[in-house]
Amino acid sequence: MTRTLLTAIILLWVTARVHAEWRQFRGNNVDGLAEKMVRLNAGTDSPVTWQTDLPGRGLASPIVVGNQVIVTASSGANDDRLHVLSFDATSGEQQWHRQFWGTGQSAHHPKTSVAAPTPASGGERIFAFYSTNDVACLDLQGNLLWFRGLTYDYPNASNTLGMSSSPVVVQGTLVCLLETDAESFAAGLDAGTGQTRWKIDRPRRASWTSPVLLQTQAGDSQVLLQGSRGVSAIDPVSGESLWQYEDGASTIPSSVVAGDVVYVPSHGITAMRPGRSNPGVPEILWNEGALRPGTASPVVRGEKLYVVNGAGVLSAARRKDGKRLWQLRLQGSYSSRPVIAGQTLYIVTEKGQLQVVALGEDKGGILATHELKDTVLSTPAVSHGALFVRGEHHLWKIGG
Repeated sequence: MTRTLLTAIILLWVTARVHAEWRQFRGNNVDGLAEKMVRLNAGTDSPVTWQTDLPGRGLASPIVVGNQVIVTASSGANDDRLHVLSFDATSGEQQWHRQFWGTGQSAHHPKTSVAAPTPASGGERIFAFYSTNDVACLDLQGNLLWFRGLTYDYPNASNTLGMSSSPVVVQGTLVCLLETDAESFAAGLDAGTGQTRWKIDRPRRASWTSPVLLQTQAGDSQVLLQGSRGVSAIDPVSGESLWQYEDGASTIPSSVVAGDVVYVPSHGITAMRPGRSNPGVPEILWNEGALRPGTASPVVRGEKLYVVNGAGVLSAARRKDGKRLWQLRLQGSYSSRPVIAGQTLYIVTEKGQLQVVALGEDKGGILATHELKDTVLSTPAVSHGALFVRGEHHLWKIGG
């Protein structure tokens, strides 16, 4: 076997493995898109492949690394017992379970939980982040590598409603966003040691958005931090500010990136990209006030942008100008974000109804609904041709 052929085989294996994974909130690219279609169980009353109980509550989505499904939870009278669990993606068998005590404030709104942020992984380590501002780094076997109680260093970074921003890991840096009415900051932690690489001040207003990733045409990675004042693009290694959008943005639904364009929940939806003539100021492509997301972040597939508003209406719009093409009324209220696999959108209501939506050129339609019989506030993960959904008491594999 030639070295060139062997290299090609290895690259194909690595690519297939990465595409099968879902390593952080809304997927590897933080965009809600899956590489492969979901295979629902045909001819059965229920599409559930397996179901397992969880030891505590949480809004955190599952992540999938290899054949492991990782999920966090919190429990106890003060909701300060922190859990990280690993399950076999094929069988649902629990592989390991680690527990820690939270070191920061555990107060939160009754609807949410200390285990609100979704964990993240670069493929070799798991980073579990909690509303107590604790970060636990474990290897894939569940061994603790390091632990940071960020409240010890920054005691005023908390709020009584609870924190829920999910971290991202990029270029060996774990980026955590903590925006409150008191102390607000973003920090880049060294993924290997947990030491602070950089820390920057953020607007002092509570926000629950999560960082997103942008790959520029030059191949550089940028982390986009969204808050009440707008969006800041940051170099993930140095924390250097690269550009700023300062016309305000939502504090709940996060932006989404497709190519080099960022679709920001700002005055409806505002589409922008890094400035070409003035690198410090983004180029505004369009704004559409009628596209106003509720809790759910927008998602892009192909040449269409999809937005779910506060009334549960799904709108499909053209990416190039924001013109709305069609609308579809969904059923229920949502804290979950939509995900797309193939030509199908999946979203789960707060009462646990999974809705399967066909995305046509001229209209959308609900293909099926499935009752999960639990409260669901988290966003599904898509991997192994299946959905992994966490509820208040259970974790499910659907399809596959």
